[in-house]
Amino acid sequence: CVLVLAIIIASIGLNMNSTAVIIGAMLISPLMGSIMAMSYGLAATDLKLAKKSFDGLVLQIIICIIASTLYFLVSPIKNASTELIARTSPTVWDVFIAICGGLAGIIGNTRKEKGNVIPGVAIATALMPPLCTVGYGIATWQPKFIFGAFYLFILNSYFIGLTAIVILTILKVPSIYEKPVENKKRFMRKIVIITVITIIPSIFFAYGLVKDSENKSVAVMTDRRLGTL
Repeated sequence: CVLVLAIIIASIGLNMNSTAVIIGAMLISPLMGSIMAMSYGLAATDLKLAKKSFDGLVLQIIICIIASTLYFLVSPIKNASTELIARTSPTVWDVFIAICGGLAGIIGNTRKEKGNVIPGVAIATALMPPLCTVGYGIATWQPKFIFGAFYLFILNSYFIGLTAIVILTILKVPSIYEKPVENKKRFMRKIVIITVITIIPSIFFAYGLVKDSENKSVAVMTDRRLGTL
């Protein structure tokens, strides 16, 4: 129920281009808990917990996309706001944000005093708005919004989970069973391959963003020179 309410609030915020409403939705979203639980399960070799958390996350994703799609189908405002457009072109900077957010989140979770770290991570990494944008893309049938926003969600989720696994491994959380050395090496190889595949599209998006910025700067400088003449 909380998830559905959060996704509707986030959808309204994106639809109305309201940053404050979007932030409120991210604060009450329970998506972060599933990612952290799955990371703990993998770090502790508790495959049962990891699978249960993964299944729960998949169910949450499906619920989010269905709820946001239904909202945008009935919403009279069909034009894409700047908040929606901003979720369609994830770059390598989003990777850095997810890594820093994941580090902050797992460190906050391992402290006795929780403080305001977890809410801050939920806002910074923005897991909810991309799923709302996917719903908008489905409702208006715009593949760019569907694939771009879902890639942003995968990017954020993956690197939050990966950094959490790294920190939990460093902290030596109790393992259910000890993996053979060969299994650990195989697991590490898979992680490296998946990480490279996940990050490559964001590098191309970042390159395009930098080129656009350079072109705009050149255009501005040209206009200024022409104005002076």
